[in-house]
Amino acid sequence: MKITAVEAIPYSIDYRKPLRFASGEVHAADHVLVRVHTDDGIIGIADAPPRPFTYGETQRGMVAVIESIFAPQIIGLTLTDREIVHGRVNRTVRNPVAKAAIDMAIWDALGRTLDLPVTDLLGGYTDRMRVSHMLGFDTPEKMVDEATRMRDDYGIEVFKVKVGRRPVSLDTDVVRALRENLGDSVELYVDGNRGWSASESARAMAEMKDLGLTLAEELCPADDVLGRRWLVQQLDVPFVADESAVTPAEVTREILGGSATAVSIKTARSGFTGSTRTHHLCEGLGLEVVMGNQIDGQLGSACTVAFGSAFELTSRRAGELSNFLDMSDDLLTEPLQIHDGELAVRPGSGLGVEIDADKLERYRLDN
Repeated sequence: MKITAVEAIPYSIDYRKPLRFASGEVHAADHVLVRVHTDDGIIGIADAPPRPFTYGETQRGMVAVIESIFAPQIIGLTLTDREIVHGRVNRTVRNPVAKAAIDMAIWDALGRTLDLPVTDLLGGYTDRMRVSHMLGFDTPEKMVDEATRMRDDYGIEVFKVKVGRRPVSLDTDVVRALRENLGDSVELYVDGNRGWSASESARAMAEMKDLGLTLAEELCPADDVLGRRWLVQQLDVPFVADESAVTPAEVTREILGGSATAVSIKTARSGFTGSTRTHHLCEGLGLEVVMGNQIDGQLGSACTVAFGSAFELTSRRAGELSNFLDMSDDLLTEPLQIHDGELAVRPGSGLGVEIDADKLERYRLDN
C-alpha cells in the first residue's frame, strides 16, 4: 500500500452553456485529474476543479503544486498514513482543492486495495442522496424552463438559485417566477456568492419572505463582519457559510461569531479527511449541513455522494449533485445516472468509477 507516484493531469471539457453567478462564470471544466499509484498496482483517482475567483487556484497552479511540492512529500508513505499526508501538505498554505484531490485519491486507492466502497469506510449510513440542482444566472423564463426540465427528466424537486445581482429585483423576480411556475411542492433556496451587501440581502429576503425559501447561502461577504451578523440575526431561515468556512477553524469562527447558522461541506475543497473533521464539528454543534457543489464533473459528484451518504447528518438534505449534467461530455466509463431525484453511490470498491482512457486522451491538455 505504499504510494509510488502522484499524477496531475490537466484536461478541459466544454459546458453546454456557461454557468453564471455573482463571483464569476464558467464556460468549461478546466480541471485536473489526480491519480495516486501504489506499489500494489492500485490507482486511486479524484478530480480537482480550480475556482480562481473563490480560492485563488488555477489549473496550471494546481499541476505545479501537486507535482513539485505535494508529490515529493507523500511518495513513500502508505495509504493508511493519511494523518501524515494531511500534516505534510498543510505545511503549504491555501491550495485547498489540490490538497483535497490528493486526499480523496488516497481514500479511493485504499478502498480499492481493501475491496470496500469509500462510503462504507467513511460511515456507511446509506447508499444514496436526494439531488439538488443549481440554477445559474439567466432570465426568469430560461431558469424556469431549466428547473422544469430537471424535474420532468430526472425527478429533481430541490433547487439552489444563484442570486447576488444588482438590482436585487433581477433575482427576486426569478425566485418568484420559479415558485409560481413550479408550485409549492419544490424546495427553493438561494446562494448569493457574496454578491449583495448586508442591506441588499435583508431587503431581498424580505421581498421573498412569502416564497417559502429554506436556506440562504453567502448572501454578503463574511468580511463585512458587523453587517453580516446584523443580517443573520433577522433571518428566519438558516444562513449557510460556504466559501467563508472551508476549514473546521473557519466554521468555528463563523458560527461562534454569529455570522452563520449552517455549513456547506464540499469534498472538492476539503477532501474526505477534512470533510470528516467538519462533519463531526457540525454534529457536535447541532448545525445543519448541505453537501455543496464546486461545479463538479461526474468524478467530483461521485466523491460528494460517497461522503454525503456516509453520515446521517449529511444525508438529511438534498446534495448539490447534478451540475455534471451541464457538461458536454465526461471522463467516466459509465456515466452517473439520476433517477427519481436521487443519485446512488456506485457499487464496487473505492469510488466505484473508472476513467475512460480514450476520453482522457482526447481532453487532456498536456499531450
